[in-house]
Amino acid sequence: MGKLFIAVILFTFFTAWTVKAWTGEIHGRVVCDVCADGSVGPEDHVLEGAEVAVLCITKSGEVLNYQAFTNSKGIYTVAETMPESERWDACLARPISSFHEHCTHLGDGFSGVKFGYNHVSGYSHAVRPFVYRHASIPMYCA
Repeated sequence: MGKLFIAVILFTFFTAWTVKAWTGEIHGRVVCDVCADGSVGPEDHVLEGAEVAVLCITKSGEVLNYQAFTNSKGIYTVAETMPESERWDACLARPISSFHEHCTHLGDGFSGVKFGYNHVSGYSHAVRPFVYRHASIPMYCA
């Protein structure tokens, strides 16, 4: 009976000091607007291997810097699990580079998206697409 009592006391003590985990995710897409017309058409395509940086500030003021690359569908994802008291408070996602042979100019002088991250654990925040354009617009776009 004494061992059971000690086990219950230890269990209560350790569960009172456990830290609740929190998981957040940020994802987005990087595309090539071939004709630089601002709309998605049959000539446009996703950019695989494009680099995106995500900078987040936690509730405690710590700055976390993430680097992501797009997959074959042009999608990048950043995710992290941390103590809930240290979760993201605000983030900035910005395109860094496109490794595509022709589509290397960032469209609209767009430098990034800043957003608050006041979401429950497990939420996935979607960032609007980053758009690159060709250095010179192909003749078939005219």
